[in-house]
Parts: sequence; structure tokens; C-alpha cells
Amino acid sequence: MNPNLQQIMQLGQQLQAKMIKLQESLDAQKISATSGGGMVTATVDGKGSLKRVQIDPTCVDPRDVEMLEDLVLAAVSEAQAKAHKHYEEEMRKATGGLPMSLPGLSGLF
Repeated sequence: MNPNLQQIMQLGQQLQAKMIKLQESLDAQKISATSGGGMVTATVDGKGSLKRVQIDPTCVDPRDVEMLEDLVLAAVSEAQAKAHKHYEEEMRKATGGLPMSLPGLSGLF
């Protein structure tokens, strides 16, 4: 086997191992955001999947459900945006800044 190809394969295996650890780490992380001055809190994992929504009972008004829906949406969106930013930062660290959109790399992970 060509020594350069062997080195590339080893680097690929190392990168794949880092990606597996990163995915496990992201699953365990909790990222929260609030809206309405803390009336609604949304918690997502490191991948942005919604895990919990907490609603302060004082903001539940049956005559204004639309406001509550807006607060929930705002908190969830902010939590997911935070998770996405964190995910990108962790990916940059794990790949040493290597863009994952390189041809041939996108299907490896």
C-alpha cells in the first residue's frame, strides 16, 4: 500500500473515532434558552433535539394561547440556534478546521 494512502487512511480512522466521541458528547449535553423574561425555558441536546419545555404557570392564559405559543417557539428556536453554533464549534475542533464538505468526506460520517 502506498505510504501516503496508508497515512490518509489512518487519519480518516482517527477522525472517525473523534466524530463518534463528539456525537456521544453532543447527545449528553443540555443547552437551554428562555423567552418572556424566563416564563418559558426550552432545553435541547447538543444536536438541537428538543428535550424539555418548562412553562411558568403564571403565563398560561386560556384567552391568549397565541402569546404562549410565541414564547415557546422563541425559546425553542433560540436553544436550537445555540446548539447549532456549539455543534459547529465542536466540529471545527474535532476536524482541526478541515471543512467537512470536501468531496469524498461527507459520506464517511
